[in-house]
Amino acid sequence: MGTITLGIGEAGAVFKPGDVIETLALGSCIAIILMDPKTHCVGMVHCALPDSKLNKEKATELPGYFVDTGIPYVLKLMEKAVGADKLGKIIVKLAGGACVADKNKIFNIGKRNILATKKMLWKYRLGAIAEDVGGNNSRSVVVDVDGGRVILKSPGLEDKEL
Repeated sequence: MGTITLGIGEAGAVFKPGDVIETLALGSCIAIILMDPKTHCVGMVHCALPDSKLNKEKATELPGYFVDTGIPYVLKLMEKAVGADKLGKIIVKLAGGACVADKNKIFNIGKRNILATKKMLWKYRLGAIAEDVGGNNSRSVVVDVDGGRVILKSPGLEDKEL
């Protein structure tokens, strides 16, 4: 039993009973949660920016930093964890993409992350079955392998299940 805490640009995959994967303080960043009910494997990536073309070197060093490299990376981590031939139908949930530090919406990083995520998921023939994205509040995400529950925590708000 263990907990993996992901920072910005990090990704991970867990599948053992009692495992937990979490990421903290998503502002404009987006957490992409991938779950396989067949193997109980849960993958998550904490992406900061939509497109790796901004910095190819950083994308190589930290593929989870960008949506377009983070999604394929976390899928590979899941395949490595349980075996590619064992993965079943992937369930996707999304959280984050807020507008927290850009009050005038000049850069709109959160919105761009959301759109890039949906576009990249489409390439893999995946779509989110649940999401809590946009808005102005920061979110933390906790996922437990046993129940597959995705819990969102935001300052000043009640925890909620996604």
